[in-house]
Amino acid sequence: MTESERFPSPARPDRWGHLRRFTDARIALGHAGSGLPTAAHLAFQAAHAQARDAVHAPLDVGALMAALIERGWPAVAVASAAPDRTTYLTRPDLGRLLSDESQRRLSEPMTAPDVVLVVGDGLSGTAVQTNALPVLDALVPRLQAAGLRVGPIVVAEQARVALGDPVGALFQAKAAVVLIGERPGLSAADSLGLYLTWEPRPGRVDSERNCISNVRAGGLAPAAAAEQAAALLTAMFARRRSGILLNTTAAAPPPELPD
Repeated sequence: MTESERFPSPARPDRWGHLRRFTDARIALGHAGSGLPTAAHLAFQAAHAQARDAVHAPLDVGALMAALIERGWPAVAVASAAPDRTTYLTRPDLGRLLSDESQRRLSEPMTAPDVVLVVGDGLSGTAVQTNALPVLDALVPRLQAAGLRVGPIVVAEQARVALGDPVGALFQAKAAVVLIGERPGLSAADSLGLYLTWEPRPGRVDSERNCISNVRAGGLAPAAAAEQAAALLTAMFARRRSGILLNTTAAAPPPELPD
């Protein structure tokens, strides 16, 4: 009798484990008695640690600004009214406001753009560092080819989605697109979201925005997200509205499934 026959493993796989290849969700993990197998339990702890790290990982603003300038795109760095990460996490309202210095910086006279792009760290600097540039690489040329004036790209620290509203108002932009790190989950800690708002200004509510989410490897590809954002902006400029008042179907192709 072999050792494995004498001491059989208590872990039993689920019969529908083959479905796991279609999703990153935590399904078909098997069981050991009334609990999870050791491997699944350790994987859960690792995913939880990655999510916590993503929330606290600082965005490398210098590297991002350098990459934008290298592409020939004007860029400006700003910060919200939250002075540090701890305040940002405990005072979401401050993440929606610009700091006094940032307000002064964005108040300098300029030609009003059609679209202002805001890249904010949000709740995952990891997501922004990984996915923001690939989205911009696909989106900016589309907007320029459509004849839209794109303002300087704003890189914001300690930012919430609504920070795009005062930024857009100061730029007098017709539309704002906020690229921001989404709240990390236990399946993905690097998911980027895009929030599009027509006539951004303080006081806008979430129902007045359109959202494109789950931009990451294994989710929505950056090029597909840019295509969807460009389609939404085209509809916004045609109908002069956004959010639930905008009736458009800009469906992106589904992600490719593994073999």
